[in-house]
Amino acid sequence: MTEAFIALGSNLGDARAQVLHAFDALAGLPGTQLLSRSPLYLTPPWGVLDQPPFVNAVARVDTTLTPHALLDALLGIERAAGRVRDGERWGPRTLDLDVLHMGAMVLSDERLSLPHPRIHERAFVLLPLHDLAPDLDLPGQGRVMDLLAALDVAGCQRLP
Repeated sequence: MTEAFIALGSNLGDARAQVLHAFDALAGLPGTQLLSRSPLYLTPPWGVLDQPPFVNAVARVDTTLTPHALLDALLGIERAAGRVRDGERWGPRTLDLDVLHMGAMVLSDERLSLPHPRIHERAFVLLPLHDLAPDLDLPGQGRVMDLLAALDVAGCQRLP
């Protein structure tokens, strides 16, 4: 089993329900156990600013899946939630799932980079990741608590 952290986000339809349903879908993946889930956060859009706010969270799982098999499973969960990948980056979406970190793996190819190369820029990822693993050391980026301390988290709010 390999420990992995997965970012979840949605800003179309019932975003909260989409993220909660995605946690259940992660728990149902073959060879995968959902260990914990972060609280939900309401966060401002990133990249393309003219869109609704996002509901974001992070899941911690143990999995026997390889990194690419896990990515393929996440893409399947996104499709089942109505996500259409049309090439637009950072736009509105029913569901977005990203592998953030997986064991101590460092990987970079045309499909997947581990750890996710932009974690250090994104409060919407670091806030929920900090709830689960503040001492996690991301190869090439640093510890989650230190990365979060360097970011402006204004506009991000933990949901009840």
